[in-house]
Amino acid sequence: MVKPDEMMDKVTGTLKERTGRDVDAWVDLVRTSGPDPLDQNAVRNWLRTEHKLTKPVQWAISLEAARRAGWSEPSEDEQVDAQYSGRKAALRPVHDRVAELATALAADVEREIRSTYVAFTRARQFAAVAAATQTRVDLGLRFTDAPESARLTPAKGPGQSTHKIALTSPDEVDAEVEKLLRIAYEQNG
Repeated sequence: MVKPDEMMDKVTGTLKERTGRDVDAWVDLVRTSGPDPLDQNAVRNWLRTEHKLTKPVQWAISLEAARRAGWSEPSEDEQVDAQYSGRKAALRPVHDRVAELATALAADVEREIRSTYVAFTRARQFAAVAAATQTRVDLGLRFTDAPESARLTPAKGPGQSTHKIALTSPDEVDAEVEKLLRIAYEQNG
């Protein structure tokens, strides 16, 4: 599975042949003629409308321009903290318990932070945890053959989930949830 950083490095490395400018020239153009480099959405929109660049190229340039302007990407823990801040802070122990179980399944489990959820993958994503409301966390599970469980409901998210379980406290992350998590892991290897 290609990691986001590897993909961005590849896009950045081929900018000159794709666009006629290397990353330094694009960042300089953003700085001198474009919107505020710290506003990555505005930079991407400007690159799309003014220069007709594709999404991967927009993302690579806007990210590099922001970094050079002083922005630094938040750590994974800071990103999770942001998902469980304010009124959703009380749900963090639910996330932490699910994360503990998911990462303990095997050494090949990887945690990937998204803007609104945390995904757990091996060959494919098998689980995702999201603070769905102020009082509920959704544990999304991806099954190719869903097991019988009264706690599973069909889902279209979070992430690539086919089913989900609503959780309101760490106590609900019990042996059945652990079993369902393991089945999802095994079906996505």
